[in-house]
Amino acid sequence: MDDAFRCLGEAARAALSAIARHLRLRTNVFDHLLDDTPLPFNEVSSSELLVAYSNQQHLHSGHVPTSAPQVDRGFLMLVASDHPGIEVCDPNGQWYLADGLSGPGDLLLLTGRALSHVTAGLRQTSRYRITNESRGSLTFRLMPRANAILDCSPISAAGHCVPQMYQSISASQFMDDLCAEEHAISNHSEAPSGSQGSFVSEPSLRSVLSDPLSGAFLEDAMVLLCGHSFGGLMLKKVIEMARCTICNGEVDPATLFPNLALRAVATVVKMEDDRRLFHNAALRKRRKEGNGELLLDTENSPSPRGVQYPFVVGERVLIMGNRRTPDKFIGKEAVITSQCLNGWYLVKAVDSGESIRLQYRSLKKVSELQPQSEMRRLQPLTFLHNKYPSGS
Repeated sequence: MDDAFRCLGEAARAALSAIARHLRLRTNVFDHLLDDTPLPFNEVSSSELLVAYSNQQHLHSGHVPTSAPQVDRGFLMLVASDHPGIEVCDPNGQWYLADGLSGPGDLLLLTGRALSHVTAGLRQTSRYRITNESRGSLTFRLMPRANAILDCSPISAAGHCVPQMYQSISASQFMDDLCAEEHAISNHSEAPSGSQGSFVSEPSLRSVLSDPLSGAFLEDAMVLLCGHSFGGLMLKKVIEMARCTICNGEVDPATLFPNLALRAVATVVKMEDDRRLFHNAALRKRRKEGNGELLLDTENSPSPRGVQYPFVVGERVLIMGNRRTPDKFIGKEAVITSQCLNGWYLVKAVDSGESIRLQYRSLKKVSELQPQSEMRRLQPLTFLHNKYPSGS
């Protein structure tokens, strides 16, 4: 089992590197979120290897049970089995047998919730269900370290738009939230069937207004006679198939007409995304030209509008804090580890290594402080001199 764990772990890491390369990121961009390799002595891995064996009773009964839809919490899940029996849901809500053509040496790869979070939804979570419990399988789950911070700063740096919902969060808190969510869903599934239809996970606005194949906004949306709308590559696919991929209705290209309302909404949301990207790019350019500093003339100009990002990742700052900041962090030097939305930063204290999320107003550049301890010692004397002049 040790060899199987090591081999599947290497395959999962290679798959994660390939996904990062596809997103125009460094291949090792997610390595700091994983366990150290090799794993230190007496340290337990965060990843898991699950073994399931064939149940002969189901093989002869002729009844093939189907499990409820489920998702993986981690980054990736690799499954090797001796018989097919896993269905995956595609973006259109259709279930298909994913491992129907798998051979003895093939692995089925399913993406998890943690990967969807650190990629800002660019890699969607795989929804799957087991349709054949009568099989033997090995399942490897690549999980983040418990003390890792899941954030989307590499995605933002690569030029992708990061929606507001993808905030920086510790892996342990992320898993706890998922457990609570799954517990709520399981409790709801035990309720009367009449109330279950209202408990549906709502898709994001961007996913509704985007082409599921290319990810582009539906600025060319066309509506079919059945009422469903498509655009981009999916529209071309629907026309080629002459069949709606949602309701399977027949499609006549001559009956297509523009969905003006959907186009208008998609255009507005796209302009908002472009404005945010331009704003972030302009700030990065100003930091580069000013050696990482934002020079704001607050006396001669009105208050600047928009979110301020006066610090860059890796910069040393002093935690000034506010009334909600724990006392143990106030006055400590820290390092910016990631940039969040709305002017927030994730910083790590230099002395203790603890992390805290603070807004830019609660931080101050170390370079702006007087570096010499002698100058800090003279500050009280200067205050006394100003308060009690020698001539009085």
